[in-house]
Amino acid sequence: MSSSTPFPSGSIARVTGRGVAVRGDDIDTDRIIPARFLKCVTFEALGPAVFADDRAELKPNHPFDRAEHQGAQVLVVNRNFGCGSSREHAPQALMRWGIRAVVGESFAEIFYGNCLALGIPCLSAEHTAALALQAAIEADPALELQIDLQLLQASTPAGTTWPLSLAAGPRQMLSTGQWDGTGQLLANDRELLATVQRLPYLQAFAPAG
Repeated sequence: MSSSTPFPSGSIARVTGRGVAVRGDDIDTDRIIPARFLKCVTFEALGPAVFADDRAELKPNHPFDRAEHQGAQVLVVNRNFGCGSSREHAPQALMRWGIRAVVGESFAEIFYGNCLALGIPCLSAEHTAALALQAAIEADPALELQIDLQLLQASTPAGTTWPLSLAAGPRQMLSTGQWDGTGQLLANDRELLATVQRLPYLQAFAPAG
């Protein structure tokens, strides 16, 4: 799966695209999307604000500002990425910037779950593999990566591979499309309507006709 649309849909077997590496352990959600941006009514404008303070400090050298990384879809990070507050704005901002998969040494649990709810796979890599993948991206920003959720590996067209891991539950949800709760509701609209019509206390909410 590789897409320029904000929301993926259906099953996700793989993500293909260029990478962007953000180095450092314990990068928290306040760094991913600073608190002042949480006042937004919708998530639509969060993409340009991702890593806002870090980018302002390092401008123009933050990876998300460098021209060669614009359009990258695979984010490669280090330990405990997404720690701190549970704000769902963090994965929303990453997704709206263009990120479709995250590879890292480890992830904060709530951040991981929020990514899964958006169809953004978070796959784990051993320390040496994560560093090697980051180095490969920095050496060749045009390098196309394929993140395969079935083979559990990151690979390049030249055949270089790095092993990844993904828990069985999230892997099944992504490969079957079950991560997409809204999609499942729409796909089962007829059955849901029939259930509503059978339950007296819900009949007032059933569509007319």
